[in-house]
Amino acid sequence: MAFKVAFRPRAEKDLFDIYEFIAADNFPAAIEFIRRLRQFCHQLEDMPERGSPREDFAPGVRILVFERRVTIAYRITKHRVQVLRLFYAGRNTPSAFHRN
Repeated sequence: MAFKVAFRPRAEKDLFDIYEFIAADNFPAAIEFIRRLRQFCHQLEDMPERGSPREDFAPGVRILVFERRVTIAYRITKHRVQVLRLFYAGRNTPSAFHRN
């Protein structure tokens, strides 16, 4: 059964922040990077359990790394994969996860 991938509002803001950071140096690269990142997240529709469980973040949270630069935090529900946060390039992920 395929799951539907949904980005939580905070994850959408993270995407925008990542885009802005990259676009400051290279606009076309930013567009392409975000396209690849979204595509990668949508691959969770078919294999949602491929990320590593991280109960230290919050109950039910899993993480997956994209191109060694983005840590994706997500949760699997009955029919959906909720992308909770996206952390770019080495941020202190566990502490940032709990900040708004």
